[in-house]
Amino acid sequence: MGSALLTLATLAAGATTASAADKISIMVGGYEKQIYLPAKLAEALGYFKDEGLDVELLNEPAGVDAENEMLAGAVQGVVGFYDHCIDLQAKGKFVESVVQFSQAPGEVELVSSKHPEIKSPADFKGMSLGVTGLGSSTNFLTEYLAVKNGLKLGEFTSVPVGAGNTFIAAMQQDKIQAGMTTEPTITRLLKTGEAAVLIDMRTMEGTKAALGGTYPAASLYMQTEWVDAHKDTVQKLANAFVKTLKFINTHSGAEIAEKMPKDYYVGDQEGYVKALDAGKAMFTADGVMPQGGPETVLTVLSAFKKELQGKQIDLSKTYTTEFVKNVK
Repeated sequence: MGSALLTLATLAAGATTASAADKISIMVGGYEKQIYLPAKLAEALGYFKDEGLDVELLNEPAGVDAENEMLAGAVQGVVGFYDHCIDLQAKGKFVESVVQFSQAPGEVELVSSKHPEIKSPADFKGMSLGVTGLGSSTNFLTEYLAVKNGLKLGEFTSVPVGAGNTFIAAMQQDKIQAGMTTEPTITRLLKTGEAAVLIDMRTMEGTKAALGGTYPAASLYMQTEWVDAHKDTVQKLANAFVKTLKFINTHSGAEIAEKMPKDYYVGDQEGYVKALDAGKAMFTADGVMPQGGPETVLTVLSAFKKELQGKQIDLSKTYTTEFVKNVK
């Protein structure tokens, strides 16, 4: 299986002179989202090249589609939410987080200012709720918040609207009355007064209040079989990403924003920097899975996913700290 993946990677490389072993394609669940900042930042800082890696970052706005690309062998890794590793194990597929980027989701449930009657997730009954994609982590978290507040899964509708302009348009047109999104979309809607924060999971405190504990979210995850067959390459990726997390931890929002493509600011550099300063505490400093985090994620998913109820999930197989702990 590993050689087949490498053949695909080599084909994708086209005329590149990089050796097949070091050409890696990583699908990012929307690389302009601040929750997935380490992917583009590692590239911008030259950390992949420093490790001798030729990394191609591909953009896929919904995490669930990124996961499918990896399972199909089109890419070797995904920058997406750790919860997919648990969800996939329930379906008999072994995928693991090799670098844990964050310990909070960085997500906010926004309510349209047209719907002040929505004061808690208990008021989602009969509502259309925006998520990036069906089966995505925003979908998982939305369903959990609704179920936790006494609703049944059929009593509201999850509408896939992506993030950024498509999310904003859906709210403006009242196609969704509330929705879950990330920065910089959150700041854009709050600035215009078109939405208000219902549940804030950008901080550790807010996450613990909403979900009952630390919630490891953004990560680099890969198929376990591929990781085991390409340990040197995975170690180089871990080196690059841990260096990036250290950079985030030791630099201001303005310094980090300087390194990012200007179009990520969506015309509001000040708002982008402000959101980054407010939210960068969600990132881990070392890429290590936070203690107790996997248990919280399993508890959240088990609340509404029938596939997980009564199933024995081996959490130790959903992540590894082997590579991040070997970073010099």
